[in-house]
Formats: sequence, C-alpha cells, structure tokens
Amino acid sequence: MLREKIHDNRFLRLMERLLKAGYCEEWKYHPSHSGTPQGGIVSPILSNIYMSKLDEYVEDTLIPEYTKENQRKTHPEYERLRSLAKYYRQKGNLERANTLRKEAQQYPSVDPEDPAYRRLRYVRYADDFLLGFIGPKVEAEEIKAKLTTFLRTRLSLTLAAEKTLITHARADRARFLGYEIGIMRSQTKLDAQKRRAIHGQVGLYLPKDVIQNKRKRYLRDGKPIHRTAYLNDSEYDIIHRYQGEYRGLVGYYVMAQNLAELGGLRWTMETSLLKTLASKNETTVGKVYQRLHTTMQTPTGPRTCLKLVVKREGQKPLVVIFGGITLRRQRIAAIEDQVLLPRIPRRSELIDRLLRNTCEVCGTRDNVEIHYIRKLANLNKKGRKERPLWMQIMIARKRKSIPLCRECHKDVHYNRPMSRREGNQRAG
Repeated sequence: MLREKIHDNRFLRLMERLLKAGYCEEWKYHPSHSGTPQGGIVSPILSNIYMSKLDEYVEDTLIPEYTKENQRKTHPEYERLRSLAKYYRQKGNLERANTLRKEAQQYPSVDPEDPAYRRLRYVRYADDFLLGFIGPKVEAEEIKAKLTTFLRTRLSLTLAAEKTLITHARADRARFLGYEIGIMRSQTKLDAQKRRAIHGQVGLYLPKDVIQNKRKRYLRDGKPIHRTAYLNDSEYDIIHRYQGEYRGLVGYYVMAQNLAELGGLRWTMETSLLKTLASKNETTVGKVYQRLHTTMQTPTGPRTCLKLVVKREGQKPLVVIFGGITLRRQRIAAIEDQVLLPRIPRRSELIDRLLRNTCEVCGTRDNVEIHYIRKLANLNKKGRKERPLWMQIMIARKRKSIPLCRECHKDVHYNRPMSRREGNQRAG
C-alpha cells in the first residue's frame, strides 16, 4: 500500500525493517510475525493508512448502494391532524386547532417505516468503526457480511464477534469510543417554531458502568474513603491530582446528554479528597471543608468548589481548585492545543537520590546505602527532646527512606543520638 504512492525504496526498506524488528519484553526478544509494534511511534499512522482501504470501500460502494430517496414520506395521521388544525385555525376556532396540534405531536412527522427510504452513515477512529443504518435488519446483516468478507479477503483482518453487534437504536444503545449512542425521545422539548427539537435525533450518553467503575477508586464498603497513597504529598499536589482526574473525565464526556450525572461522582471524589486532607493533617473533615470551601464565578454562573491558596514571598500565590467545572452539555467540544511545559518534579524520587550517590547527612559520596523505617509515626513519638539530623530530614520530607553512607548508617542502627560525622560538621 505504501508503494502505491511512495517510490523511495530507502524509506520503504526502513518501514519493512521496523515492522519486522520485533519487540523486547522482560529482557527477552520476541520476533514480529504480523502487525505493527505495540506503542510504536508510527503505529497510529500506519493503522490509518491500512484502514483507509476500508474507508474507500464503505464510501464508494456500500453507502451509494444503501442510500435511497431524498426524504421520507409524510406520516398520514400526522398530516391529517395538521390539516384539520389549520382548517379550524382559519375558521377562528383556536381552541380546537391547538387540541388537534397537540394530538398531531403524538405522531412522527414522517413515516419511520417508509420501505423505500435508506440511509447509511460511517465513522471510524483507528480500528474502531461504527455504521448507522436506516433500514430493515436483514439489510443490516447483509452489510455486516460484506464488511466481514472485505476485511478478510482484502486486508486479512477478522471482525471481533463479541464487539461487532447489530443494535436497534430505539431499543438499545451502541458503544463507541466510551460513549453510548442511541435515539432520543421527547414530545415536550420544542424549538422556537414549536417543533419537536430532539425527538428521533441521535444522542450521546455517558455509560452508567463508567461512573460506577470510576467511583470504586474512592469507595470502600460503599462509602468514600481517603487515599493513603497521597498522604505523603503536599495539599497542593493532592488537590491537583483529584482535579486532574475529575477534569479529564468531564472534558471527555462533555458532549453527553446525561453529563449532569457526574455530579454524584464529584460528591464522592470531593468527600474522598476531604478525608485524605483530614487524615494528612490529623483533623476533621468539617474543619478542612470550612477552610477550603468557596464559590467561584464561571462563564455559566457561580459554582462551589474547594480552593487552596499557597502564599509566596515576592511572587504570585499558588492557587489550586477542585470542582468549579460546569456540567452543562456542549454540542461541539473543541480541544485547544496548549504548549506543553516541561514537568517540574515535585518529589525527590528514590531512584534520583540513589543516582546522586550522596549521603544526605554528611555529604559523603562513597558507599551510599538506603535506610528504611516502617512508618513515619515512629519518628514523631512524644518525649524526644532532640532528634538527630537524619530523623529531621525524613520528617521534613515525609519520606520513609533516606540515603546514608556506611558510617552514618551504622550510627543510626547503633542508636547513637548524633552521627560522628554530623558532630564533626557541627564542631567545624
């Protein structure tokens, strides 16, 4: 397929070698028998190039074959009632005309069972595709059989039987890219011309199982619980992580008709966040809520949120917010390209401290070892008059490990109140 439009043999040989290079897993080499390497930098574009043959087949063959008539026929009962309503309105009997108009709205304006009308729509993302078809189920099965034959004979691909389903949009919903897709029904929502605005239209929905699976992260025995993995982080980082998880979910499902159902998830996450902060500061949830709770103005009105302000001398304060995001659906969601700034590590990771190969007590760069403790609470026991330097460092960083040279490590295990090298440094 690449050779059809690319005639650079060096480039083609490079692509061939890339596809046959194999992969390494747990330090063991595995050859590539078929497909593109998982996670390869060119895998997405190669997938789109390969699946473009399917796009051409659907657009050039299937869609013209299964698209008939310009529009559906008018529903006979709807047309009869509308004509009567118009007649009585012209006669001046407005009450009878409005009654007939409401009766007409109980029927579709066009015949949904029009035997001559056909429509086929197609959308694809990577290797996932969805076809919307207006017509009988027999023809839908024919389309599926033709797709199966084309993929097997032309592209050597097989449709996954458990994922390739024929779903009636009025009775059920189809899953595509995390959304549920179905037909909306409403006789009461009208537009400016008093026409039914959404009845019979295609709607996007947030699946309920997605909300349930997301909530499980913050629940234990059905109740919100604190997250112990975040207790060693600062309050700023904890709120920033919770907000990132919530904002990403809202941003992805912003086009869903039932986006407001994320309000329950927001309450669960907010309660878990408050319990995490309360556990970290050894206080109550109510006191943390009173300290952080506020109201902020958004383009869609005021929204309650949790807000933390970290003051800095000579610089603007750091502000982090949880919540404050509207759950109003957007018909068109645009992704704004932002300049990605380099990530500044907020925590001193163990691997970085090991690679530095420096004792954090005396500064010696030789024979560095790691000292571990079971829990930080052991360092904060009451009754200690003076804590050694290594203990002060671990308390300040809220770390259960510290790099020490061999001599300082021995002093810690021998329970000496002050390292010999630390004492020499202070004396100097």
